[in-house]
Amino acid sequence: MLEISVEKRLGALSLRAELNCPTEGVVALFGRSGAGKTSLVNMLAGLLRPDRGRIALRGETLFDSAAGIDLPPHRRRIGYVFQESRLFPHLKVRDNLLYGWRRTPEAERPIGLEEVVALLGLKDLLQRRPGALSGGEKQRVALGRALLANPRLLLMDEPLANLDQARKQEILPFVERLRDELRLPIVYVSHAMEEIVRLADTLVLVSDGRVVASGPLEELTSRLDLRPLTGRYEAGAVVAATLARHDLADDLSELSFAGGLLVVPRLDVPEGTALRLRIRARDVALSLARPEGLSIQNIFPARVLDLGEEGGAQLDVRLDVGGAPLWARITARARRQLDLAPGREVYALVKSAAIDRGALGRPAAGGRFLDPPEA
Repeated sequence: MLEISVEKRLGALSLRAELNCPTEGVVALFGRSGAGKTSLVNMLAGLLRPDRGRIALRGETLFDSAAGIDLPPHRRRIGYVFQESRLFPHLKVRDNLLYGWRRTPEAERPIGLEEVVALLGLKDLLQRRPGALSGGEKQRVALGRALLANPRLLLMDEPLANLDQARKQEILPFVERLRDELRLPIVYVSHAMEEIVRLADTLVLVSDGRVVASGPLEELTSRLDLRPLTGRYEAGAVVAATLARHDLADDLSELSFAGGLLVVPRLDVPEGTALRLRIRARDVALSLARPEGLSIQNIFPARVLDLGEEGGAQLDVRLDVGGAPLWARITARARRQLDLAPGREVYALVKSAAIDRGALGRPAAGGRFLDPPEA
């Protein structure tokens, strides 16, 4: 369990955060820039001292202003991966990796250099210096260095923020391997919902120095009242599904979920594979009657659960599709024309090509998620 109750004045920002959450899997801190996410993880790491409060990790107190406890960073055994790799430019990759390992007592070294090199695919980089590495390679080395310090918790603060899309897709599978193969608890800071949906088990929403909500990812992303914080433009439902069958003739896959069969462009994973995917609200249309003669393959009976407040040209509609959540973004005019209200029966239309493949994940044993299927 991670327990945080801290206060800190940071210029114009008054940070007062309360958080109690499990440390298993990935805990994602999500919020806009300047919300206080980095300050919060810096206090957890011991790099920033709270004005008052308490921080505890798995029953051990790391900071307690009332009791006079403030463990230094090296005694907290928390690894940290920053936006920038912060590698030592004069050292080769091998020596960068071993920097923390050499400072860890031998009895506290459950993982060694060879294992980390294999896990992160670093074998061909060992004799290079950081200046000869790509951005993605630098972040992999930074991950390896943090791992070889044998932390009990890994902090990752916007680790992909400075990378292009190709490099992000290179790094994400390695982060998933840390979580799933090493069972290493991770606190992951990001303002990119695609990364959060793909990686996180627990979502923590931070705004204006406050923890506004925390809980299972699927629950928080389905709450209408949290739409301003989870990101209205990128809003979408997180759905659990199983790959039912491949249609090789048409190069399609059928995913079974609570609402029926979802047809998508073919995924390179075996039949029977469990998946988690996001369907964006902007990619869902509504109809009062089952439409005929459309190219859209995914048409599901649904019931309106809730509607966002009007006040603009668009609003979000929360739907129940056979027990699965779904969101639709429609115009205020469409809401009036369809006379939508909670309880109204409708049909939800989802384009096959609209599935958010970048946030697609695959669960391992225990519900954790492994590498996404290839597009």
